[in-house]
Formats: sequence, C-alpha cells, structure tokens
Amino acid sequence: MEILKIHNNPERAEWAALTERFTREEEEITRQVTEILADVKSGGDRSLREVTRRVEGRDPRTFEIPADVRAAAAALIPAALKEALAAAKANIETFHRAQLPPEVDIETMPGVRCVQRAVPIRRVGLYIPGGKAPLFSTVLMLAVPARVAGCGEVILCTPARPDGTIAPEILYAADLCGVDRIFSVGGAQAVAAMAYGTESIPRVDKIFGPGNRYVTKAKQLVGANDVAVDLPAGPSEVLVLADDEASPAFAAADLLSQAEHGDDSQAVLVCRSEEFAQRAIASVGEQAARLSRRDAIGNSLANSRIVVFSDPDEQIAFADAYAPEHLIVAMRDAWDAAARITAAGSVFIGGYSPESAGDYASGTNHTLPTGGWARAYSGVNTESFMRKITYQELTRGGLEALAPTITAMAEAEGLDAHANAVRIRTEGGAR
Repeated sequence: MEILKIHNNPERAEWAALTERFTREEEEITRQVTEILADVKSGGDRSLREVTRRVEGRDPRTFEIPADVRAAAAALIPAALKEALAAAKANIETFHRAQLPPEVDIETMPGVRCVQRAVPIRRVGLYIPGGKAPLFSTVLMLAVPARVAGCGEVILCTPARPDGTIAPEILYAADLCGVDRIFSVGGAQAVAAMAYGTESIPRVDKIFGPGNRYVTKAKQLVGANDVAVDLPAGPSEVLVLADDEASPAFAAADLLSQAEHGDDSQAVLVCRSEEFAQRAIASVGEQAARLSRRDAIGNSLANSRIVVFSDPDEQIAFADAYAPEHLIVAMRDAWDAAARITAAGSVFIGGYSPESAGDYASGTNHTLPTGGWARAYSGVNTESFMRKITYQELTRGGLEALAPTITAMAEAEGLDAHANAVRIRTEGGAR
C-alpha cells in the first residue's frame, strides 16, 4: 500500500504543485474520440455498430432496451435494495423540488414590466457508467431532477456488461425514476449518438453524466460545438479539512472511499499536525487491508497527499485554492470554516457527514465539478435541466419615460435603427 506523502507547512509558492490533479497524456485519447465522433455523426447506426464491435467487442442488433426486459429487472433486485433506492429517491426529490426557481415578475419603473420564467429542457440524455461498477445511484441523481424540472423526454445510455446485458440495478432505477428510453451503448460512441442523433437514438438538447476519460473527452468536444453538456468533469476527488479534535479513523475512511473510485482519483487530507497525519496514515493501512479494491486504492493514493498547516487560516486558504469536488470539514467550528470556502462542489459538515451520504442518499446531487472547476461551476441541480426566458412589456407611457435613456445609449453606440424603433412609437414617425 502506497504511503501518503506528508507536506509540512508548505510555502504558498508550493501550492500550485500541491493542488495539481493527476493527468494522463491525452493526445491519443483525443485522436481516438475525435474519430469516433466523426464516424457516428456521418454514419448513424451503421457506424455506431461498427464502433461498438471494435470497442465493446459485441455486435448489437438493436440498441434500445425493450419494455419487457426493463420490467423483468425488478424481479432481480433484492427487496432491501428496492427499499434503499426508494428512500434515496425520496430524499433526492425533496431536495431538488425545493430548488425549483420562482417566477420573477417586477415593474422596474412605471409602465415597464420584466418577467423571468424557468422552462424545462425538452429532451435530455443521461450517461450512466455501467462497467466494473454500474452506477445506478447516478440514475437517481440525474433522472430525478430531470423529472422534477419537467423535461419532456429523458433518454439514458449505458454500456452493456460482457454478456451483452445491462445491469438490472440500472434498469430498475431508470424505471423507478421515469426514464423514457434506455439504450445499450457506452463510451464516446454513446455521447456521439446523443449529440448528433442516429436512426435509433434521438438527438438530445443537453447531455449529463460522468464517465471514463473517453466519455469525458467526448463531452468536452461535443460541448464545444454541438450540444450543451452539464459540467466539466474528470477523475473524482475529495479534500478533508481536519483539526486535532477530528477522528483520524474517520478521515482515513473518507480518503479511502474516494480512492476506490479509480486509479486516477485523488484524496487530500489537510490537517493541523503531523501527529494527526501519521495516525490517519496508520488507519488508512488498517482499513485498506479489509477492502476489496485494494489495487485501485493503492494507485489512487500514489496520486494523493497530506498537507499539514499549523495555521488554521492557511488550511482554509489551501482548501479554497484546491477547489475540491467534495469537501469534508471535520473541525470544531465546521460551519464557520465552511462559510469561508468559496470554491467547492459539495461540502460535508462535521464528523458524521461522510461523502458516502451525498453520493447516495442525503438528497444533494453527486454529479459535481472536478479538477478545480468548482471555482466557476455548480454541481448538477434542478436548474441544470431548465432554461430561463425573460419577457418584457412596456406601456406607451413606460416607453415614453424610458425613451431618452434608450435613444441616448443607442446613438452613442452608432445604432440609429435601435433609436428609430423607439422614436417611431413615441414621436409618431421615423427620422
């Protein structure tokens, strides 16, 4: 097991290196993904089948999962898991329903009314990883707010297992959340199908969901030119802020729960003393020995670190500079510390708020910005599935009162037609 390296009171000049994420050479991935996108865009289902044969090693006759297969999945799900999914869905729906934006309707001045209304995106596409770890929890995190928002159609793409079937947990969760159509296709080719449309898979207006490096790159490329995507996302990450009153065992467990996501995940502990760091390291070793994904954890820890700051203000500043996807604040005054953080995807307050709660069932969304993008992006929420349209209505008196302002600004910008559109209404003729 890789031993986490401790960085003791690093100078600010060192912070840039300590906040870097693990990255792989992407030139070859970009080339492959660009080729896949072009193939599917031009060739539709035919190219989609060719790519699926080449990448997934299977030859699908059809991509859509029929209704009887979806219905049969329910019989394969243990009752305890069904109860867990129902409870998680209820919490997620409660929180996301509370996010529905109110209508704005205000008179900015007499005779000038401005309105803003949120309207749902018509058709959205959800990508759900389904390989080594089928993420049926992500179905809840994406499909529930899509339905709360009122999206007209929700489609889902997920890769098949080696035997060509879809994990029944994904199918069951999709039906539980009201997903309209499910397609058995994964990787960059699934992103291409949703971005461009094929004979079988409809083109969507926005794509949501995490994935591997190929999926992430595909979303980046189609998002630049072809279709809206949810947010920049890469390997998952957590930063744990702890003082000496925190539990080293809890901190270790949080680091490990993040590390098991994959080789390129990153877990960072920012604590107050080297003694706490050493106790956390010892607990990491003890707990990891009992976990099933020890290999992935070991590789992830090689990309992870512990940073010690004796000054609590430096702890806070470093966490803000890192801008983590998940931030756990295990400190005496956790809410006060969290209030000073301006960049984080989702924040977990106190010793009894593990990342696992948000990943599954507390109600917040687990689709979050990574790689420092929390400085500029929010995690997925109900409004992610909506657009806002503004409206304005002016009475004649309102326009007459506002006319000097409009015409002065239009003329200053050299846009005479803009000014004329006002004068013809207020002065009875064009000039």
